Amino acid sequence: MAKLNIIKYGDDTLRRVCRPVDNITPRTLTLLDDMIETMHAAEGCGLAAPQVGVLRRIVVVEVEEGHPIELINPRIIAYAGEQREEEGCLSLPGQWGITVRPAHVTVRALNRRGEEFDVTGSDLLARALCHELDHLDGKLFIDRLEKK
Repeated sequence: MAKLNIIKYGDDTLRRVCRPVDNITPRTLTLLDDMIETMHAAEGCGLAAPQVGVLRRIVVVEVEEGHPIELINPRIIAYAGEQREEEGCLSLPGQWGITVRPAHVTVRALNRRGEEFDVTGSDLLARALCHELDHLDGKLFIDRLEKK
């Protein structure tokens, strides 16, 4: 595994829409492993492939230590409620702001074996899933800051 460079705000890559993963290859699996290592090293709870310069629909999230969630081609299939919380991003170090996100979400994705699965999360997990999936469409948390 290798620690990857996290792209910072201002790099156009963060504003691009990612392409789906058509085939899960050994390179995909290495990317997942490297993204988890990078997320841990940066002390984050999520990381999306475009944040490490890869324009593919791949995300890792870990809000419960030791239980990373790997998502390939994820999409939100259900959401409910609302939460207003402070949010930050590994690509915008030192920046924080209040955003409004769903309180509960269900995401459907492929795992590293190409099997479809659903993950349902509330509170921080819901927030992390929404935040990381936004990256896949070129959106950043600063685009969702609550207006004062």
